[in-house]
Amino acid sequence: MMLQRGVICLGVMAFAISACCPVGGEPVRKTVPGVVIDHSPQTSKIYIGSPSLAVLPDGTYVASHDEFGPGSTEHERAKTRVFISKDRGESWQHVADVEGQFWSTLFVHRGRLYLLGTWSHYGNLVIRRSDDGGRTWTSPEDEKSGLLAKGRFHCAPVPVVEYNGRIWRAVEDTTNPRQWGRSFRARTISAPANADLLVAENWTLSDPLPGDSSWLGGRFGGFLEGNIVIDPAGEILNVLRVACPEGGKAAVVHVGRDGRMLRFDPDQDFVDFPGGAKKFTIRFDPQSQRYWSLVNWVPPKYQGLDAARVRNTLALVASRDLRHWEIRSVLLHHPDTQRHAFQYPDWLFDGDDIIAAIRTAYDDEAGGAHNAHDANYLTFHRFKRFRELTMRDSVVPLAELGLTDK
Repeated sequence: MMLQRGVICLGVMAFAISACCPVGGEPVRKTVPGVVIDHSPQTSKIYIGSPSLAVLPDGTYVASHDEFGPGSTEHERAKTRVFISKDRGESWQHVADVEGQFWSTLFVHRGRLYLLGTWSHYGNLVIRRSDDGGRTWTSPEDEKSGLLAKGRFHCAPVPVVEYNGRIWRAVEDTTNPRQWGRSFRARTISAPANADLLVAENWTLSDPLPGDSSWLGGRFGGFLEGNIVIDPAGEILNVLRVACPEGGKAAVVHVGRDGRMLRFDPDQDFVDFPGGAKKFTIRFDPQSQRYWSLVNWVPPKYQGLDAARVRNTLALVASRDLRHWEIRSVLLHHPDTQRHAFQYPDWLFDGDDIIAAIRTAYDDEAGGAHNAHDANYLTFHRFKRFRELTMRDSVVPLAELGLTDK
C-alpha cells in the first residue's frame, strides 16, 4: 500500500491510497479523509471501535481505539491500541497494546494519563494509569489497582468532567447481555478529584436507572453512551443517545450531587437532538458560551432509512441550553450509507479548532469496510475555526443532502 499526503476542504489532511482496479488494469485513487492513525482491513475480521483522544501537558496527542469483530478477543480479554503524535496530529506512532481494555476513554487528570472503560464486552469496570505518555499502563488486578466494579458494564469513550471537587463519567450496565438497548440501565461514577483513582472505594457508583419500552409512544429502544455535562444553572446532567426508529432524540438524565440518585421524566426530558441515535460527545466552550458536538446527522435525503445505521454524514451542532440544538455545518460526508461512515467521534477543543479521532469506514485496497458499522480506519481530523463555520462552509453542496441552499 502506498500513501501520499494531500489536503481537502476545511484544512483536513488526507491520505490517498492506490489500489488495483480490475477495469483496464489502471490504479484507482481512493482518498480517506483525515490522517490515518490505524488501518485494519476487513479481511482480518477485526474492526476498529471506540476512538478516544487526549492531549498531554507537554502537547503530545494520544489516541486509542479498541478492536471488535469475529477476529478479535472482545468477549474474553479485549484489546485497546494506543498511539501518540508529537506534531499536532500530522503523523502517529503506535506505542502500546493494552489487553483487558474495551469501550474506553482516554483522559488527563492532574497531569496524568488514564484509560477508563471495561475489561471486555459487557465486562468489569476498570481504570488504568500511564506515567510515560501511554507506552506502559498499570494493570487492574484488584480493587486497589484499578478494578472499580464487577458486573456486566457497557460504555463508550465519553467525557470525564471535573466539577465541584469531583470527577464524573457516565456508564451503563445491562440486565440481559443478549438484549441490546432495552436492557441497559443508565449509571454514573464519580470520585473526589484529589483521590487515588485506581482505588475502587474512592469511587461512587450511582443507583441504576432502567429505561421503559413504553416511552416515546412505545418506540423507545434503550439509552446508552451518556455524556456528563453541567447545564447553565449548574446542574449535573447525563445526556444519552436514544435508540428509536426515527432517531434524532437524546435523553437528559438529572444526576444528584451525591453521585447516587438519577432522575428522569419521560414527558420532559427527551429532547430533539440531531443524530441522537448514534454515539456523540458534548463539551462546553466558555469562549462561545455554547455546548458543541459532532454528530451523525441524518439529512433529509436519507430520511426513511434506519437512523441508527446512517453514519455517512458528520455535522457540527451547537446549543446554549442543551435542549435546543442548531446544525452549524457538515464536516464530512460520503453519499453511500452502506459501507462508508464517520462515526463515534471523540474530540477536543484546540484553540480555535476542534481536533477529533473518528472511527471511519472507507475504501481501501482490500475492498473497503465490511459495512459502515464495521470500520476499517481510525482517522484524525482538525476542523479549523469551528466557531465561524456555517452551512455554507459544508463539504458537500446542500442540495446533495436534500436541503435548499438559502
